[in-house]
Amino acid sequence: MFIVRFLIRRLLQGALIVFLVSALIFTLLRVVPGDPVRLMAGGMAPEALIEEIAQEMGLRDPIYQQFARYMGGVIQGDLGQSFVRPASGAAVGGASFDDSTRAARAEVWDLIAQTVPMTLQLALLSMIFALVIAVPIGVMGGLRPGKWPDRLALYLSSVFISLPNFWLGIVLALLLSVKLNLLPAIGYEGFAYTILPALVLAVEIAPFIIRTLTVSVANVMGQNFIDIAAVRGLTRNQIIFRHALKNSAIPLLNLLGVQFSMLLGGVLVIEFIFDYPGLGRLTINAVMQRDFPLIQGIAIVTAAAFVLINIVVDLCATAIDPRLDY
Repeated sequence: MFIVRFLIRRLLQGALIVFLVSALIFTLLRVVPGDPVRLMAGGMAPEALIEEIAQEMGLRDPIYQQFARYMGGVIQGDLGQSFVRPASGAAVGGASFDDSTRAARAEVWDLIAQTVPMTLQLALLSMIFALVIAVPIGVMGGLRPGKWPDRLALYLSSVFISLPNFWLGIVLALLLSVKLNLLPAIGYEGFAYTILPALVLAVEIAPFIIRTLTVSVANVMGQNFIDIAAVRGLTRNQIIFRHALKNSAIPLLNLLGVQFSMLLGGVLVIEFIFDYPGLGRLTINAVMQRDFPLIQGIAIVTAAAFVLINIVVDLCATAIDPRLDY
């Protein structure tokens, strides 16, 4: 019964968040300078044609009418059609003149569905690399507060978080791809193309995991029940794995939920540098082309993913510690 009430409450809250995000993005896109119809019709198109297309698309209606019409489609599962991309999904200028789909507009759902698996693959691999790097360092630092493992964790966190991701991406691409020819760097022709951008993102995420684990493990190891466990005859390894790591997992779980949500939202800089065909690159192209429906669709899908991930994280945290009340 608790789970049912929890899900109903959180889903209602999530629906409100998605609605507010949609309203904010929708309004901002229509008050910033620039006319997407000009991009669609071409810079040399006469003003009369521009106005005719805009009227047909309803872009000259009041914003509240446009938003109501758009949300009516969203409720029915329709995120609209791209302003500039043909049904083949090609970017502006990417469709050939003999493309039979050139006159038809691509569905926003289809464009997002093509890129989400790529971003999901990148996000999962990044999280795996970050955990492999950060968990041993963070746990060691938490078990020996004030000593060299703790200082090492602090120094590494400081170094990692100080490295700009765009600079690190370029350096690793030059070193591992150009110089050593170990990994491919640009585009996507297989899973190997995910490794290099995932390493860059892992270095960016690892400092937060290291500091969270260091503080959490040190705090748990200082609790009274740890001393009681030692008196009961449990070995240090049993104390660490049965008690310390389990109780330190909840802050880490919350952090991973936030980080994973951000990765799913599209890592703009990294995907742009590596020309990785994910949600981030799609977002950059949509913004540059002023593709309103695509930008709005990405925002809605990202907000919904963020809400669902946080619900799953809270359920997992409750399963680990039933005392938690969400």
